[in-house]
Amino acid sequence: MEDVEKIVEPDHQERGLLYTWKGYSCSVTPQRVLGLGSKPVLQASLGVQHGVLLTEGGEVYSFGELPWRQPTGSGPALLVLEEALLGKRIVAVAAGSFHSGAVSDDGIVFMWGENSSGQCGVADKRFVPRPFAMTIADPESSPPQLIKMVSLACGEQHTLALSARGDVWAWGSGCQLGLVTSSFPVFMPQRVEHLAGRRVLQVACGAFHSLALVQRLPPQEARPPPDKCNHCNQLLITMTDKEDHVIISDSHYCPLGVELSGSESRQGSPVLKLRSSPSEASLSSNEMETLRLDSLSLLSTGAKSDNGIGAAAHQMASEAHDEQPLDNDTGISGVDLPLHSSLDSSEEAMQDNLKMTSVHPAAEQMDEGKGAPCAKAAADLTGGTSLSPPLTVAATLNSLVVSCATAVGEKVASTYEALSLKKVMGYHCQALPIEVAKETREEQVRLEESMQGKKSSSLGDIREEEAEALSRRLSLPGLLSQVSPRLLRKASKPRVRPVPLTPTMGSESDAHLPSLQTEVWSWGRGKEGQLGHGDVLPRLQPLCIKSLSNKEVVRVSAGAHHSLALTAQSQVFSWGSNVSGQLGHMESFSSVPRPAKMADGLRVWDVAAGQQHTLFLADGELHQPILYYSGRQVSEVDGGLHGDVSYTQQPVLLPFCISLGYVSSVFAGGNSCLVLADQNIMGYVASIHELASTERKFYCRLSNVKSQILRPLLGLDNLCASLGTASTLLLQTMGSRFSRLCYLTGQHAASLNTFLRGSKDVKNLVMVEYSTFFLDTYKEYCKTVGNFLVMGGFQALAKPSLDFFGKSPELLQRLSETNDEGAPLADLLATLFYLPVRHLHDYGRILLKLATCFEVSSTEYQKLQDGSTKYEALAIHLKRKRKEAEYTFNFWRTFPGKMTDSLRKPARRLICESSNKALTLHNAGRFSVNWFILFNDALVHAQFSTHHVFPLSTLWVEPIPEEVSGMCGLKITTPEEQFVLQATSPGEKAKWLRAINQAVEQALIGCPDEPVPGPGGLSRPEPPMSRSAKYTFYKDSRLKDATYEGRWLAGKPHGRGVLKWPDGRVYSGTFKNGLEDGFGDLIVPNKTLNKDDHYRGQWRDGKMHGYGIYKYSTGEVYEGSFQENMRHGHGILRSGKLTSSSPSMFIGQWVQDKKTGYGVFDDITRGEKYMGTWQEDMRQGIGVVVTQFGLYYEGAFSGNKMMGHGLLLSEDDTSYRGDFQDDWTLSGKGTLTLPNGDYLEGTFNGEWGSGLKVAGTYCKPSVYEADKDKGVHPKLGTLAVPPDEKWKAIFEECWHHLGCDPPGQGDMWKAWDNIAVALTASRRQHKDSPELLSRSHNKTLESLEVIPQHVGPMTSERYDGIRKYLIKACDTPLHPLGRLLETLVAVYRMTYVGVGANRRLLQQAVSEIKSYLKRIFELVRFLFPDLPEEGSTIPDAGTAATEQTARSENVLGSRPGTPLPGRLVSCSGLLLPVLLPRLYPPLFTLYALDNERDEDVYWECVLRLNKQPDLALLGFLGVQQKFWPDAICIFGERKQVLQSTKDQCFSLAVECLQQISTTFTPSDKLHVIQQTFEEITQEVLALLKEDFLWSMDDLFPVFLYVVLRARIRNLGSEVHLIEDLMDPCVQHGEQGIMFTTLKACYYQIQQEKLM
Repeated sequence: MEDVEKIVEPDHQERGLLYTWKGYSCSVTPQRVLGLGSKPVLQASLGVQHGVLLTEGGEVYSFGELPWRQPTGSGPALLVLEEALLGKRIVAVAAGSFHSGAVSDDGIVFMWGENSSGQCGVADKRFVPRPFAMTIADPESSPPQLIKMVSLACGEQHTLALSARGDVWAWGSGCQLGLVTSSFPVFMPQRVEHLAGRRVLQVACGAFHSLALVQRLPPQEARPPPDKCNHCNQLLITMTDKEDHVIISDSHYCPLGVELSGSESRQGSPVLKLRSSPSEASLSSNEMETLRLDSLSLLSTGAKSDNGIGAAAHQMASEAHDEQPLDNDTGISGVDLPLHSSLDSSEEAMQDNLKMTSVHPAAEQMDEGKGAPCAKAAADLTGGTSLSPPLTVAATLNSLVVSCATAVGEKVASTYEALSLKKVMGYHCQALPIEVAKETREEQVRLEESMQGKKSSSLGDIREEEAEALSRRLSLPGLLSQVSPRLLRKASKPRVRPVPLTPTMGSESDAHLPSLQTEVWSWGRGKEGQLGHGDVLPRLQPLCIKSLSNKEVVRVSAGAHHSLALTAQSQVFSWGSNVSGQLGHMESFSSVPRPAKMADGLRVWDVAAGQQHTLFLADGELHQPILYYSGRQVSEVDGGLHGDVSYTQQPVLLPFCISLGYVSSVFAGGNSCLVLADQNIMGYVASIHELASTERKFYCRLSNVKSQILRPLLGLDNLCASLGTASTLLLQTMGSRFSRLCYLTGQHAASLNTFLRGSKDVKNLVMVEYSTFFLDTYKEYCKTVGNFLVMGGFQALAKPSLDFFGKSPELLQRLSETNDEGAPLADLLATLFYLPVRHLHDYGRILLKLATCFEVSSTEYQKLQDGSTKYEALAIHLKRKRKEAEYTFNFWRTFPGKMTDSLRKPARRLICESSNKALTLHNAGRFSVNWFILFNDALVHAQFSTHHVFPLSTLWVEPIPEEVSGMCGLKITTPEEQFVLQATSPGEKAKWLRAINQAVEQALIGCPDEPVPGPGGLSRPEPPMSRSAKYTFYKDSRLKDATYEGRWLAGKPHGRGVLKWPDGRVYSGTFKNGLEDGFGDLIVPNKTLNKDDHYRGQWRDGKMHGYGIYKYSTGEVYEGSFQENMRHGHGILRSGKLTSSSPSMFIGQWVQDKKTGYGVFDDITRGEKYMGTWQEDMRQGIGVVVTQFGLYYEGAFSGNKMMGHGLLLSEDDTSYRGDFQDDWTLSGKGTLTLPNGDYLEGTFNGEWGSGLKVAGTYCKPSVYEADKDKGVHPKLGTLAVPPDEKWKAIFEECWHHLGCDPPGQGDMWKAWDNIAVALTASRRQHKDSPELLSRSHNKTLESLEVIPQHVGPMTSERYDGIRKYLIKACDTPLHPLGRLLETLVAVYRMTYVGVGANRRLLQQAVSEIKSYLKRIFELVRFLFPDLPEEGSTIPDAGTAATEQTARSENVLGSRPGTPLPGRLVSCSGLLLPVLLPRLYPPLFTLYALDNERDEDVYWECVLRLNKQPDLALLGFLGVQQKFWPDAICIFGERKQVLQSTKDQCFSLAVECLQQISTTFTPSDKLHVIQQTFEEITQEVLALLKEDFLWSMDDLFPVFLYVVLRARIRNLGSEVHLIEDLMDPCVQHGEQGIMFTTLKACYYQIQQEKLM
């Protein structure tokens, strides 16, 4: 490394300066690394004798001894550019002992250097001279996907890579890989599966061990603790019966994870002497085997220590080691106990034995002045002696808990429960229970056999701090009297649940800031204690160092044989080899993490570990970083380690660090040190370091407050008794918010450390980009502090604090930075917890200082300026909030005590009050006392001992003009009261008006973190009259004790809201002027049935009015119209279910909650359906009854019975016309007609179907020609309700929605307005239910809201526009016409489906459809008044004859030149295409039932005639041969028609006619018939090849053939449907003639003789 120079004045390069040196003596001078020009260095790494660095342009340089690319002995190399990496966008570099690595921006890993152990991932090569790109792919994915890497760490024989997903991949040799394999070296990178499922944040490699910084799993993802260890199969929790007591232990730690194999022991054995160059030979196989035996000797049950301790004694020592907490201050780690024959004789004998066998090597040798005890220990270990780890006593045995218990079983369990064992075990007990083994040989053998499962692997995890001390093994006494009384009181006394002071994981800030909830995992060789588990055993798999789990470690570093962990609180923990003092303390080697002995108040924020030294980067004065060194001094002659070796007793300050500038990173490797430094560029670098240093200092202070003040206060036994439950909960909440703020500060400090080690781009400052996290956290915390202050928490906390801190609370004064020694304790506490507010000023000041480093017009300046403004504004605001809290607290001290208890709330703040009588109640009594107090949430009216509270959210204030009233008055409106306040002067009136308006506005905003201005604050606009709020009524008789939450207007509920009564009633919907109005839901509980009544529908003036659905708790459901809380209008009532005892359904008209008018009642149980008139829930008038057995009755009803004249028909066509007295009971004169036409005439008595008594005359019409007409079956429907009288309520509701009462009379313009209002209201009502309104449906509603042109002369274009509008309107139930159509379809299906599917109802069903069309047409003509009447003609626009007309002339022989007719207006032509498709299924079913007999005859003929080939069938039907096709086209190929050809002639016409079954309306069916004729004509014209005019004699046989081949199953029903519903205007036209032809074919087929 010759390309260096001594420190000189800064040149033009000011960033990324690289300095290197060795040792720590005063004569050491760092040298600048040259040769890079002006390229700043971003990152560097050091090996044993080489290094690698990364510049800003992504270039990688190597320097030092590079034997893989230079001849041996050529000396150190200058800076060598790795040309193979040019253009690869390298983002990270790493150096191992003798190899290097780099990671590119796209996650590719490059390796080069020594490869003797596979550490470069290349097979069969000792050296890799140039960077080699490795392929790291996930083998579990198919196909394998490349894994993106973000960083590397290199050891001597292995390499670790960290992926972007937080996985660790390893390759090379040795147990330090953490892989489950026995074959080394590993050339292909493999994932460390033991860390799978955890997010690794950083990896570090020592010579032969590895470290990983891992984010702790959240509680919900934490794995449940198993019963046994997964590796050694030992119980994790054991209970051992020892003579007179029982021992419960949870001290198991798996020592190795897996057993060392032969190959692993050879590769993974500890190598205590490092190679100084790659050319040095590795250890021989014998030496390796010796070292393997040394490392495994700790597992041998018969191993002997230097003190001659036997196996049983070693077992006892291990158990004692488990029981005794470690003392971090003394460095004493354990105790070795010899086997004693009678250790239970007395406590003195125990003490004597402990004194004889205790060893204190570090302390004794240092006291005696012996030099280098660590070096001596290392030399002993190097000699190959199988030495157990030094075990010493941590403290003198103060007491022994020895109890005698005769029974363990249930006594142990009950004692465990009574003492709350978890709390007992958490209590730090200084006593050391020691169990003595029996002298018998059997007991010794048993102890020796169990040695493998008893070895501890984390002896140092037993005790780290007193609050977390855990005695892993506890002797449970049999008698409670033997337990400490203080412990019993602590376990039995009820306490408020303490608040956790560790923030929960997964907060929003964790996505942008580093996590502090981390763990350190280690694995590899551990003979120097570098793994930190309290022993010197190797680990093949990663194991968590539990003592660091709660230390908030943010960075780890690994030296050759020692390890470092840096915490967020700037504390450094070190462990491992300490032969040169590299651990930073004077103890010998440490197998557990211990704090480095740094100066008090020194904050370390970066560390680096070399071969035998450690480098610390800490905060210095004026925020400039300083350097500390700990470890071996390097010879100044040649930089080697020859001659007398000296080392530091503790970290020493490097005096030259100030001259380096602002150091941002430190690196160490081999014997060298290296730092990256920046010069202060326009103050920017200094400001950045000041920000980071200030944040670290602030976090340390917050941590001290949390650990030394807050945590002890929350743990006081008498806290709840002193504060009360409410204040205790407030204190716990404040503690939780304080902990969250502390955690965020620590995260930010760690983020700034990373920021300094990076590019230092201001755009990456989290506190600027995500300032919301910080601002919200400070607001929430200060809010809790203010609440605690208002409730007098600090005054109440003073007494327990005095008991805890004493009368001289210097700690509080020091932490709160208060110089006033006479300040009250409560004030000190308040000042301490308001301390974070000061830090906001530091934020604002430093950000403003950073902003001055940029141009004013730059985005960086704007961001920093805005950030500074936000933090300064928040600091001022929080100070104002503190003053408000103090003002409110002082007010409560003077307020009457009784009202204080009821009015005092944590979040309530005082704004102003009228104790000076500046505001009084108007018209109050002469001797009345009225005190008005304005808080930030309520206006309080106090009178003597009573008071009224008016929430501000439901309070309206308006000034009363002085010209009208002659006084300075304010009118106050609340939901249940109205009163006038009188001020003494206009100034007071204006003050109170402004204060109330501002307080109301702030209450409505609902942002307690915003300032609530007082009477003298700035003026703000008046609060809105309409607002959202919550209120509980206390006066209104209808709403007493009900709670309303929703919209308000001038003191009344108005808009959407929810109203809840104490009895369980809940209304959710819209209000108007304080009453339910509009759409809403009502739930009324039925306590008898334990179910709810539920209404959902329209309301008016607080009552159910309009359409709605009421679900009764009895199971009934009513869906229809309401009026004045009663069923009124059209509705459906469903009673019961099909499985219940009396299921039924009624659909019809209701009047004042009773069935009145026309309706249909379906009694499912009896199988009857009634269609007729009702009156007061009874059948009254005329009606029709059909049954499932085919009975049909029409006639009169009275008193819910068939009574009067009626007609009854049975399924076999037997009929009776006469008088009835009861249901199906004949009584009186009548005529009984038999199916054959014979009839009985006379008097009848009896129930139909049960035998009749007849007195009359039997007649045969064929004999008496004069009585022939009496035998004819009567015409149906004459005694039924006329179709125009049905469903009148439905049409009346539609007219009502249009604003026409009575129907047909009203303003057409108002009707269109009502339609638009209805559509808009429906869209708003369904806005929250997107599933009800699809996108297309929403567009339809938008188009319907536009009123079409409905005034002016009617033309064909306007007529088409009306037709299209009706199609859209009827397609949505939200339109009044669509709602009408939907209701008509429902009642029609209800009437004619099920039992109503009776063939005798066909003509009534057809007449009902025609009535629908006529009445709907009246509505359409009302909306479109220029639409002509039924049967009128709309003239066409004089267009030329269409192609269709020309074809019709050709078909029917019409003369050319016939004038085109105009468009005929008809209700069927306009409305039937909209209505009939919805009614088609039940209607066609009736047609099929009515024509069933004729259809069977027709179908039988069709089937038989279709058995014949085409030519035979054509000949039979009389088709002339010239019309017989001679050839047909099949799939484009023309084939000759043969005698056997079947179903091929006129196939296109047949397929066309078959489509008649897929259409609904008569017009569509007629169009199909017309197309069929056209297809026949086209085929004949192609056959004759000349013009041809059909005659009926020629056309009918051909068409008959097509009808037969079409095989239409219900052709008769189709014919009758067309005939009944076709437009009269086409009956005598072209389509009428074609339909007549089809009808003739149908009848001809029935009468055709069989072939």
